[in-house]
Amino acid sequence: MPDAPKEIYCQGNLEALQIPGLGIVGSRQASKEGVATAAYFAKAVVKQGLMVISGLAEGIDSAAHQGALQAQAQLSTIAICGTALDRCYPSKNQALFETIARQGLLISEYPPGTITKPHFFRQRNRLIAALSLGVLVVEAALKSGSLISAKYANDLGREVFAIPHSIHQLQAMGCHQLIKEGAKLVERPEDIFEELRFFQK
Repeated sequence: MPDAPKEIYCQGNLEALQIPGLGIVGSRQASKEGVATAAYFAKAVVKQGLMVISGLAEGIDSAAHQGALQAQAQLSTIAICGTALDRCYPSKNQALFETIARQGLLISEYPPGTITKPHFFRQRNRLIAALSLGVLVVEAALKSGSLISAKYANDLGREVFAIPHSIHQLQAMGCHQLIKEGAKLVERPEDIFEELRFFQK
């Protein structure tokens, strides 16, 4: 990475960093369908042997972490936090935050006591891309931060995947734009495995 952090702070099991990962990101204002889709894909990729990497935000990110944990693998998910690890944001994810600390890995580039700033969340997105073989965008509007993650992934030479939706859904527009720009259209987990040529089981 051209702007790699000088140091990172971790809580959990560092062995998670040895497992190939897939970033799964999307809208904070996710639809019920989007939440279910994120959880389904996350569980499927963990069962295949991949780590799910996301940003602990509301909506798609939370669903991805939860779906990964449902796979009941020894290690299943990494959360890249936009805050220091002495604070969980959003606070409603405190239980999920603590579960990931026990069953996965929390990562931040900010030392404890750091006051959170809005641009931290944009910076977080580049780490999701950097630690992943590819990034799957489940739902995203045209101005979604998830598209920033996809751009970072593309710039770093990672694969970009997007799930299509109804043309009448605002949360579909970002995904459809990515597909127009060359992201792989994904309908099933196997589409991801085939592109990454990753089959462990």
